[in-house]
Amino acid sequence: MSVSPYQAQGFYDKALAEGRHRDIVGGRWEETGRAQMAILQEAGLLPHHHLLDIGAGSLRLGCKAVPYLEPGHYWATDPSREMMLAGHAAELADPSRLSKSRLVRDEAFQFPKIPDTITHAIAFAVFPHLPMAYLRRALTNLHRFPALECFLFTVFLAPDAETAARPYRQPDGVVTHDLRAPYHVLESDVAHIAATTGWAVTRHDTMLPRGQILFTATPIRG
Repeated sequence: MSVSPYQAQGFYDKALAEGRHRDIVGGRWEETGRAQMAILQEAGLLPHHHLLDIGAGSLRLGCKAVPYLEPGHYWATDPSREMMLAGHAAELADPSRLSKSRLVRDEAFQFPKIPDTITHAIAFAVFPHLPMAYLRRALTNLHRFPALECFLFTVFLAPDAETAARPYRQPDGVVTHDLRAPYHVLESDVAHIAATTGWAVTRHDTMLPRGQILFTATPIRG
């Protein structure tokens, strides 16, 4: 059984064949892309910085970040390179500003081929589709970027352990679960994973699409 609907066999092929590269990344294309760009700028992202867009999908954020950043300063990873290429073809105002070599297939948060120059990373609406072990792996592997200033990510939260054991309706109406996607977690789970992997995390009160909660992780360096 797949831990995420995105891992189902043929999921991407079918969606891309039907021209649904926007729909399958969760809908609310413009709203969510604007929200992603806003939280990055609030976190201090400037054009000279280097951004890693984790779980970039069909470049919902990329189509806004690429024109903002200096050429060559945007990198993207996703389990489906075909999804990213679909976004590259359909969503970029100037595709020449983004080399396709910067769209890297990565199913396991290993960040292959990504340079050490990365200063900011974001995984928006990624971990709600995956068990918490993937967050731990991402946080562990992001330590290899010496210039990384912060990592922004979102999760769905449940208020307490008893509630977390049942389906839980989020403020925006989405029903989340502990053992299947979309997943919810406890805030204490996030704090524990961050602490054990060498990060300090801050929860934000920013209102995000579908009731996701934004966290900023900053690396703890000796």
